Amino acid sequence: MKPSSRPVPVALTIAGHDPSSGAGVTADLQTFAAHGVFGLSAITALTVQSTLGVAAVEPVSPRLLRQVLLHLEADTPAKGVKLGMLASAENAAEAALYLHGKVLANPNIPSVFDPVLVSSSGATMLGEGGLEIVRRVLLPEVRWITPNWAELAVLAELPVGSLAEAEAAAHALGTRYPHLFIVATAGDQPEPVDLLRLPSGEVHTFPGTHLETRSTHGTGCAFSSALLGRLLLGENPQNAVFLAKKYVTEAILSAPQIGQGKGPLHLLWPLKP
Repeated sequence: MKPSSRPVPVALTIAGHDPSSGAGVTADLQTFAAHGVFGLSAITALTVQSTLGVAAVEPVSPRLLRQVLLHLEADTPAKGVKLGMLASAENAAEAALYLHGKVLANPNIPSVFDPVLVSSSGATMLGEGGLEIVRRVLLPEVRWITPNWAELAVLAELPVGSLAEAEAAAHALGTRYPHLFIVATAGDQPEPVDLLRLPSGEVHTFPGTHLETRSTHGTGCAFSSALLGRLLLGENPQNAVFLAKKYVTEAILSAPQIGQGKGPLHLLWPLKP
């Protein structure tokens, strides 16, 4: 038998490492695999965390991150990039520089930024000066961003406490970055209605059902990675968001009951018999 010659999309995640495997690069790689996408990873930080929360964050050096990105690019250039926790201003700048080179070569390359600013347990995940680098250097390069309401409020510098305010904040952010696809996720809200704003200003909403569960660790990572996977598989923006949301919902519903706190999702559920 000959090995398969079928091309497989290659995606890169630039994010932190979660030793409990609920979030970060481990979750991203599982999500890529669930979508038939081969995953590469560049780790921005080591963390001490579990389902009970984040106890410590130690960023990798920007020099090491740069070496990893360049080494991977020389051998296996990714067709899409997901960015998660960047951990420091310096690493945010390195990620932006790497992405700038990708965009110069292919302006339409899909890139999805899950702006992890603060963990659900309250730990700061970006570092001093990181937000300014994100606004000034990174957002001009990325194509998609998937903030929750709290993150959208920080980025747009507007209050976000309702779907109407989320739409207003998305319009404000989109006005600053006209190329940006913005998905305001509401999985942590009583009525989980996600909102997609296209660069044209057109808005689409995606209603969901509130799930009574403690298996919510890494939902943002899973959604953004699933979104990138769907884009690499050729879905249009609306279908990509709809299917990514559907994937995360099923991952929550089939989640294993692991840990004493916020447990992980079952990210490989599409591969089960």
